[in-house]
Amino acid sequence: MLEGMQARVDRMAEAGIVRRRTVEPVFGTFKAWMGATHFLMKTMPNVRPVVSLHVLAYNLKRSSQLLGVQQLIALMQA
Repeated sequence: MLEGMQARVDRMAEAGIVRRRTVEPVFGTFKAWMGATHFLMKTMPNVRPVVSLHVLAYNLKRSSQLLGVQQLIALMQA
């Protein structure tokens, strides 16, 4: 199984570069802002709501940084 996974990684080396630039910083932000180093719950049905709240908080904070708070509030009220 590990050899198969390594073969896929080797075939798609650029995908790993894209992932490191796009996905990994978000998880690093989760850890830094929210202390999400591990989950207290186990199994996906229990962890999914916690992850969803982290993603919502991240998106709101990021949107307020990009658009400004006043514009974000106006968009939410529309």
